[in-house]
Amino acid sequence: MSTSTVVIEQAAQARIVASAPRAEPLHVTLRYETDDPFAVRMAFPPNATLEGREVSWAFARSLLSAGLAEPVGVGDVRVRPYGYDRTVVEFHAPEGIAVVHVRSGDVRRFLRRVEDVAPEGHEHRYLDLDHGLSQLLGDVR
Repeated sequence: MSTSTVVIEQAAQARIVASAPRAEPLHVTLRYETDDPFAVRMAFPPNATLEGREVSWAFARSLLSAGLAEPVGVGDVRVRPYGYDRTVVEFHAPEGIAVVHVRSGDVRRFLRRVEDVAPEGHEHRYLDLDHGLSQLLGDVR
């Protein structure tokens, strides 16, 4: 399907869980682009990262959706429900593990907006396979 890219962004309230009993809230950005229809991104502001710059993690849209109801993921990103209105997203990296609590209502609202643009199971319609193949093959004739 050759259409212009649709981008959905939504702020979500979150907390990074650390050894301190109460963490300050922070605002992360959930992002979806039809150019990468199977993925979502969660971006953290510079003040929430060790590098002092915005950091964004990309992971499967289906992982975020399924993690609202049950624990999912075995790799770098794991998602699980926590209590009434929290979803835990764990990011595993060589530097350590970041455990983030996000309001489930924010995640659901974001996923509904994504579903309106690219219904689950129909993401393939946004893949430009001709363009991908031409980039892969270059000038091979």
